[in-house]
Amino acid sequence: MLELIRHPWHWSVAGFLIGLTVPALLILGNKTFGISSNLRHICAMCVPANIPFFKYDWKKEAWNLFFIAGVVLGGFIANHFLSNPDAMVIAEKTKEQLASEGITQFSNLLPTDLFSFESLFSLRGFIFIVVGGFLVGFGTRWAGGCTSGHAIMGLSNLQLPSLVATICFMVGGILMTWLGIPFLLSL
Repeated sequence: MLELIRHPWHWSVAGFLIGLTVPALLILGNKTFGISSNLRHICAMCVPANIPFFKYDWKKEAWNLFFIAGVVLGGFIANHFLSNPDAMVIAEKTKEQLASEGITQFSNLLPTDLFSFESLFSLRGFIFIVVGGFLVGFGTRWAGGCTSGHAIMGLSNLQLPSLVATICFMVGGILMTWLGIPFLLSL
């Protein structure tokens, strides 16, 4: 059984299991799924400021804090005890494309040339890590949720704002992949 868990599963199995969370949450407690809302709950719980955005009964959403704690704990267990023993496979064409942009070092799927503590102190690393993190946070707040909340929960509930947000996420990702990243890698 442990060997079954250690190796990557086909994307369709993981997608099906993630998809089951939507009806399970709705049927079991009329709850909606989303990860980014947890930051608001944590701020409302920990920051005793008189900010209207954080003045609500966060205790009603405490289940979501347990959910995110389970995500973090599950990630820790998977990384430390259930790591895939096989080397991560990256397509040769992808490696060649990245090498042409100066990215040659990887830790699993993460390019350490871009995402490491040392690269944080370079202009390129600062842009990718700090500016990119800010833009993700800003976009999540502006869109009223993250990709998981909109694409998984919102679309399954046929919410038009989630459809618009998901389309914008995809267009932004495609534009960044083909235009933004090559420009930033040339810095």
